[in-house]
Amino acid sequence: MSKHEKYDTHQKALALNLDPTIFGSFAEIGAGQEVARWFLRVGGASGTVAKTISAYDKEVSDHLYGIGTRYVSKPRLQAMLEAEWVQLLGQLQPSRGVDTKFFSFVDTVSARNYAGTNDCHGWVGLRFQTKPCGAPNEIILHINLRDPGNLGQQEALGFLGVNLIDAAYQALGSAEEFLASVFEDLGLERVEIDFLECSGPAFENWDRSEIHTFLVTGGYAEAVVFPADNQLLPANELLYKQVLVLAPGAFDSVSQLHANLVADTLAQLPNEELQEGKGRLGLFCLSIADARGEGRKIPVKQIPNHVKTLQKLNYGVMLFRARELYKISAYVNRYTQSRIHFAIGLTVLLRVLDDRYKDLPGTLLEGIARLFMQNVRVSVYPMAAEEVRRHVDVAGLKGWRWKETNGMIAADDLHPPEPLDHLYQYLLSSGFIMPEKPAMR
Repeated sequence: MSKHEKYDTHQKALALNLDPTIFGSFAEIGAGQEVARWFLRVGGASGTVAKTISAYDKEVSDHLYGIGTRYVSKPRLQAMLEAEWVQLLGQLQPSRGVDTKFFSFVDTVSARNYAGTNDCHGWVGLRFQTKPCGAPNEIILHINLRDPGNLGQQEALGFLGVNLIDAAYQALGSAEEFLASVFEDLGLERVEIDFLECSGPAFENWDRSEIHTFLVTGGYAEAVVFPADNQLLPANELLYKQVLVLAPGAFDSVSQLHANLVADTLAQLPNEELQEGKGRLGLFCLSIADARGEGRKIPVKQIPNHVKTLQKLNYGVMLFRARELYKISAYVNRYTQSRIHFAIGLTVLLRVLDDRYKDLPGTLLEGIARLFMQNVRVSVYPMAAEEVRRHVDVAGLKGWRWKETNGMIAADDLHPPEPLDHLYQYLLSSGFIMPEKPAMR
């Protein structure tokens, strides 16, 4: 693995400008020309910049890149990449192709609008050669801009764009090295990368599923989505205005019972909720945090296989950094205002009620309040008494009581230790927690 020495954004842009073998074009829409601006202001821009363009007007954009796509979308980005690449090589390949590694950088971004009402996200792409006359490589990112203001979002996009071009030429030893370089001088409070697609000879040894997983385990995204058909896409496209059934768990063993749990909850969704949304969707939720809450994480190499096993049940998987339900629902609420339904087994409920929520000033009460203030309902399915007892013993829970019926324990048969039982009975009687019975199959 190559060692990529860390430089700041100014140094990276200047080093690229002073490299006579790297030359390319920039096309940026929606958040200024923040990436090109770095190369223009550090000096020596004629060494790198063949052209820079910002087609803000929709008619101009359609003339350059075609019509029929949303302006902030992967298809629009791909059309931009293709058009810019064809033009760049058509104009310059004959005169300098033998000595030049060409690149085209493009982005189409929805930065914070004046009213502050839009989803701040964008698509970023780079097509590049690693040697003169070589086959092109391509990388496409979907990003979420988390700065509260437009100027901060533009600045973050500038950092990311310069980092991306620099990493394409300096940090291709591994996906881990590449992403660490792309994310330099940034953090989750500024930018998330929740989708990454790459192609070309430079990436032939990279595992697609592991890269997507590493976005979460490496700290570049709060969550990523693996749809049931494994056609990867960002969360904002899959979750938009959906009525969701989320099934979180450790899934140490996977069976048809897990699919039944999701299917039963989907079947019970009220018609009025479905009429207000754009459809229904069931997803398993897997956290990289250890289910026992001991600070450990699932090894990266294990996660793609775990995801594939769950996908065989015909439902997609969301991989989260967090394990707390209130954090999962807060993330999902970015993309849908429809009610979120959690479908869980009794042992997950035990974890929710036993968690001390040490990251919150109000501990347990604040954690529970944050969860249910987000238009959430929790459907809890019965579990075998033997499995519940084993979980209680392993977790060291004290004072929990329950009633068994034919070797099974339902949510309304459970009693946490006092005084928590008072809160629990309130959640039950108010319909926030809904005891379910297993469907006959």
